[in-house]
Amino acid sequence: MNGALVIAGQELRAGLRNRWVLATTLLLGVLALSLTLLGSTPTGELGADPLAIVVVSLASLTIFLLPLIALLLSFDAVVGEAERGTLLLLLAYPLARWQVVLGKFTGHLAILLVATAFGYGAAGLALVIKDGRAAGLDWQAFGGLIGSATLLGAAFLALGMLVSVLVRERATAAGLAVGIWFALVLVYDAALLGVLVAGQNRLLSADLLDALLLINPADAFRLLNLTSAESARALSGMVGLGQTGRLPLWALLASLLGWTLLPLCLAVAALGRREP
Repeated sequence: MNGALVIAGQELRAGLRNRWVLATTLLLGVLALSLTLLGSTPTGELGADPLAIVVVSLASLTIFLLPLIALLLSFDAVVGEAERGTLLLLLAYPLARWQVVLGKFTGHLAILLVATAFGYGAAGLALVIKDGRAAGLDWQAFGGLIGSATLLGAAFLALGMLVSVLVRERATAAGLAVGIWFALVLVYDAALLGVLVAGQNRLLSADLLDALLLINPADAFRLLNLTSAESARALSGMVGLGQTGRLPLWALLASLLGWTLLPLCLAVAALGRREP
């Protein structure tokens, strides 16, 4: 386990020195601040909880941006080492291969946590300064957003890690990473909506629709944040789904955890068979 922590620390230090990581962190912070300052403007007229509006806005931002950042962080974790000729040296150290995968994953997750805490923390602080109060706001939903965003990022980090172990060229890994983001974040929901519209709600039963939503980490994150709190359901227009949906909180969390653990286990198994 000490070896995994050493690798994680090395990845974290390298990531904090990386200008690309700094740029994405600043981008996440700027977008979060923009949504906070602009999105909470109409709360005075609507009488809505300004923090609930921020949660709904940031949830939409997270679904599109955080998985892409996670995949771009992890897609070259192993294949990049192989192309630079350092993978053989890394595997020559007295480390189990699962420690290599876990260490790199932990380091990248720490980087993602720093970016998320900076961006969303700045958004929460800006809202408190603008609104002039902290008490009475729905901080539980805000904390749930940060926690579930971490799980969503971990799921896509694990997918990027699996891709990095399976392929032999960095360009191939980059293409597959973008393809995974495009398929799970953009195409999946559009295809599901198309089936629902074409079949006029007769092709998919309620149970099947729940299952299809559950197997996509982006949808699990969306449901977790937009239907778990009453204020978020009202603002996102998902009141009916929140009242009638049969997906419990534990199932949504299990989906995100499953999308993290399964790719990591597959990556460990694949790296064990890979020749440097």
